Amino acid sequence: MHTWLYGERGYYKHFKAIGKGGDFYTAVSTSAFFGASIANHFYALTQEKKASRDGWLIEIGAHQGYLISDMIQWLYSCDPTLIETLHFGIVERQPEVQEAQRAYIQKRFGDAIKVHFFSDISDVEADYAFVVANEILDAFPCELYKDEQIAIVENDQIRWQDAEPSLLDFAQRHRLRTGEIAMGYDTFAQSMAGINQLDFVTFDYGEQYVRNDFSIRIYREHETLPLFDEELILAEVYQKADITFDVNFGQVIEAFEEAGFETVTYETQARALVRFGLIDILEQYAQTTTETNYLREADRIKTLIAPTIMGDRFKMVHFKK
Repeated sequence: MHTWLYGERGYYKHFKAIGKGGDFYTAVSTSAFFGASIANHFYALTQEKKASRDGWLIEIGAHQGYLISDMIQWLYSCDPTLIETLHFGIVERQPEVQEAQRAYIQKRFGDAIKVHFFSDISDVEADYAFVVANEILDAFPCELYKDEQIAIVENDQIRWQDAEPSLLDFAQRHRLRTGEIAMGYDTFAQSMAGINQLDFVTFDYGEQYVRNDFSIRIYREHETLPLFDEELILAEVYQKADITFDVNFGQVIEAFEEAGFETVTYETQARALVRFGLIDILEQYAQTTTETNYLREADRIKTLIAPTIMGDRFKMVHFKK
């Protein structure tokens, strides 16, 4: 999976379109109010003296740069002086994607906003940072585990071989018989722990328990293809489409707590966004725009919070150090 997504010719090696013209869409591409809501929560933390006005606002895996830009825009509307005291950063390893992000931020803000780029979160030296990420946990590589074996690919065919002792130990501790075992959450959490004080807010799809079933699937032009579909030809989609799986938030929480973080909140995306002020932001928007624009944005927001779309399927977890 790592080679599929991040290899020399991997799917994410070069910039990929997200939205109607891409293979899938995200909360960020659905509505700018997604980022505004998270920024509103961060602003509330600064008002309560729980976050530093002189710290860093950082996005990991920013894709085009929409989310951090939407957050900056809302913070400016809340308190223009925040833009003068905060530092802004993006963690992105792919140089080609960094260039696309720079171009978008320049187009949006000109020279008014300076964003620093980091190849890894461990490169950030800060006394305080508010870090946000959307749909990065599902992009970690994973092992496919079943009956004490893991999947490998040979000649474009999935084969099974005996699992290593560390994976067997993980499966036993988590009562996992069948499913994905994400790799790298522990290292990721430990790297982030290098920042002195930190709030990390991230959204993704999944549950806080082991399903004992495979969720791994391929997205291509908004079509979902189960990896184990008998009609799927791996050679036709390998490195040409996105591959993902449902996040086991129990594993994520375990990794961060072992790295010294406190789990502040774990809840559905709908509950988190409403608590962050999404509905209030929409009502404010209604006072400044036409009815047509308001109804269009309200419809987009339904996608974010409707239980049958993103609202319940996506979760938010907030860690603090």
